[in-house]
Amino acid sequence: MTNTHPIDRFVRALAGVCLLLLGFFWLSGAWQWTAYAASVVMLATAALNFCPLYQLLGINTRSANTLSASPMRTGIAWAVLLATLVGGSYASAFGSRKLFLEDFNAMNGFYKQTLFLTGKGERDKANAQYALLVPALEVFSSKYTRYQPFTLRGDTQWVADLDRVRRMVGDVAGLVKTGDLQTAHLALEQVRPVFQDVFKRNGFSLLAVALVDFHDAMELILDAAQAKDIAKLAALYPGVSDKLVAVEAEAQDADIQAIRRNLDAVDAAARSQQLDALPALGEKLKSSFVKVYLQRG
Repeated sequence: MTNTHPIDRFVRALAGVCLLLLGFFWLSGAWQWTAYAASVVMLATAALNFCPLYQLLGINTRSANTLSASPMRTGIAWAVLLATLVGGSYASAFGSRKLFLEDFNAMNGFYKQTLFLTGKGERDKANAQYALLVPALEVFSSKYTRYQPFTLRGDTQWVADLDRVRRMVGDVAGLVKTGDLQTAHLALEQVRPVFQDVFKRNGFSLLAVALVDFHDAMELILDAAQAKDIAKLAALYPGVSDKLVAVEAEAQDADIQAIRRNLDAVDAAARSQQLDALPALGEKLKSSFVKVYLQRG
């Protein structure tokens, strides 16, 4: 007995695949199991061509004159489902990895500033950055303790490493506020190797981390170039250039050098007030970055 139209059946199968991808790559805990359960229901009713809820409500989307599925339509439907599964898996693995790196870089920015300022002995500024680091680390740790993106899924040390970093950062609170800043600096230095080990054992390159960090700053440069805002470009360039230095520390091949040339070309055009050239130069910078990021990001 069947009570679903072929289109209804296909939509159920497609929804089941999407829910499976959502649960596997993007969710955790109760939400993950809810997505899995819904996926099983959608896929089962599609496979059986029968919906128990329709039966209870007296609904039947399959009319007497419904055309039987032709081999061509069936083939197209299977192709779409397979493409969704394979493409969605790749996109989700890539996207969840990128989101993790963006979240890490946002938190790590406060860490790097705190580390730098404690090393310079600037207590007030170090305290201000440390006050931002602690809650940012808590949010990051809470999120990625509950949920591990696919790229970290098999890492049995990850949660323990996060707890270790939280303790290391928390232990220097008194030193940063009123104690020996140099001791705080040396203690905070020990955080970096922990994350470096995480990245190495999970197949991240430090270049990928630096590229994501550079990307967010580069987007501001691109917006300013598109708007032909010379003052904003002048203000942004030093910070963006510093982030590119971190990329260059990991790789210095021709493609990375092209990013540097294009970034400096935007700065040079802004300095010489070549307003009309800025949008095109910004696009050239973006293209050179995307080429590297897609290959190694």
